[in-house]
Amino acid sequence: MSLALPEAEAPVRAADLVARAKINLALHVVGRRADGYHLLDSLVAFAEIGDRLALEPATGEVDALELGGPFGPSIPDGPDNLVLRALAAARTVAAEAGLDLPPLRIRLVKRLPPASGIGGGSADAAALLARVAARYPTLRAPLRQAGLRLGADVPMCFDGVPARVFGIGEAGKPVSVLPAAPLVLVNCGAPVSTPDVFRRLVRRDHPPLPPLSVRGFPDVEALAAWLAPTRNDLEAAAVELVPAIAEAATDLREAGALFARMSGSGATVFGLFADDETAARAARDLAERHPGWWVAQTRLSSRS
Repeated sequence: MSLALPEAEAPVRAADLVARAKINLALHVVGRRADGYHLLDSLVAFAEIGDRLALEPATGEVDALELGGPFGPSIPDGPDNLVLRALAAARTVAAEAGLDLPPLRIRLVKRLPPASGIGGGSADAAALLARVAARYPTLRAPLRQAGLRLGADVPMCFDGVPARVFGIGEAGKPVSVLPAAPLVLVNCGAPVSTPDVFRRLVRRDHPPLPPLSVRGFPDVEALAAWLAPTRNDLEAAAVELVPAIAEAATDLREAGALFARMSGSGATVFGLFADDETAARAARDLAERHPGWWVAQTRLSSRS
């Protein structure tokens, strides 16, 4: 059961979940498994901005999903919805442990553009799984494993901490310190198919990321300096599909970003800024220049 609601009819409450945007600050493709999955070495962080979910008991005997927010109409509202798939997976995990998850009413305020390289659907699914894990801590490991079956980004979103991520996304080592750096996210509005991007890769055996300092990154300047020699190995292929990705990165640099790059498989581009004032001015200028683009000023989250 699903119902599309205007955002005004789905108010955000203090107790709601925030499914924070996932940012691939660097992403190296270092190999490929026999089953076709690519092996990654990526520095992953999260933004303060994200989708919102509210969970409460359903009034009937079946789960209910209500969609709101600017991107609510753009995502599936049936069984293919990742949140409903995550709920089904959580219910299976709970049943195997002899626990029963009652029917839920889920209100999802979709603020992040879909198919945009910042893990929107994966973050939504992970937020639901993490809430169940918080209620039943003994289920944390099997719930995280169930998340991997939903998508490679789900485990890192489930953990929700800045980390260097390995494998297909299931393994990670937390970063000790990450600055709450001013951040501007820009998306030109064109969805990007991750399989199409990977199919266009010319090389799949790049060197890994350089070593991380045990002290982490004390400020945004240190983070930008470390990122400078790194890459997103998916960016060139994504730009072939959506040339506006390169335009967005150039616009962010010209607006004062210390560093700008595409996240994930695109098309969202992030810019790191030295201060909030410069970031705010850049966000205003880009929104005025590209009225059809999604532009969001936020910060990197340094929270665990």
